[in-house]
Amino acid sequence: MIDYQKVLSEITTDCALSVQKGVVATYIPELANVDIDKLGIHLIDSDKNTYSSGDATETFSVQSISKVLTLAQAFGMLGADIWKRVGVEPSGDPFNHLSLLEQENGIPRNPLINAGALVVADILVSQLKNPKQDFLNFVRTLTGDHTINFDHAVANSEERTGFRNYATAYLLKSFGNLENDVTTVLDFYFHQCAIAMSCKQLTQAFYPFMNQGKCLQNRTHLTQQQTKRINSIMLTCGFYDEAGEFAFEVGLPGKSGVGGGIVALLPGKYCVATWAPGLNAKGNSKLGMEVLEKLTTKTGQSIF
Repeated sequence: MIDYQKVLSEITTDCALSVQKGVVATYIPELANVDIDKLGIHLIDSDKNTYSSGDATETFSVQSISKVLTLAQAFGMLGADIWKRVGVEPSGDPFNHLSLLEQENGIPRNPLINAGALVVADILVSQLKNPKQDFLNFVRTLTGDHTINFDHAVANSEERTGFRNYATAYLLKSFGNLENDVTTVLDFYFHQCAIAMSCKQLTQAFYPFMNQGKCLQNRTHLTQQQTKRINSIMLTCGFYDEAGEFAFEVGLPGKSGVGGGIVALLPGKYCVATWAPGLNAKGNSKLGMEVLEKLTTKTGQSIF
């Protein structure tokens, strides 16, 4: 039997000594203020046992990790019709590039790049009566934690500076793949990215993807087939143009965010989240990727 607590403690002790911690995101001004020395990891296994080390209960802006949760909500509502508006192929490009969107007539490669996430946001704006609150309630229901909230300072910071997202949304609109007003969709998108969660809360939110669609409270939020589809998208698209490297080094489906968070899972075994704000050149947490590589190496547990 694996002693996860011992493994996590060893990993955080080792990685905390690293001199090269990456660089915090600065293009969203609020994120530039985060302490680069923060490092946390939390793991929950299939028996709901939990293990933590470091800053695992401190909240941070989850950013693009939220794209998996909006996808889950939209997929649960629309079913396979969602794939008429967004693809499932890796982009091979950074998360905010526009060239493929132009070439492929406004159909984003996948729902985890910015263009695809904006289409998913548009779907939820159309489907939900009170989109921001209803999405927040969805996340709270997944986790069983009603303290989770938006970080409005981060959302406002993104709204003031997210010019490339404005460009992406208007390009989508020009191709007819955005049904609602651009500013309304972006307001929802900036808020979904600005949800503040801890490593512990992220593992609770992603527990259904490890548990065939059932959350910690044993409610079914996704079918097994939908869970399978989302996990496959996380594996191939969850780290943008570094997805292959993450699969190669870590060997788990997962998703990163420029707030320094990464969440990953081994179906039927565990869900794990890390937080280390310093990013590598691809926009993924430098220490977070190292932490997860050490976890799967030390435990010998990955999907491969």
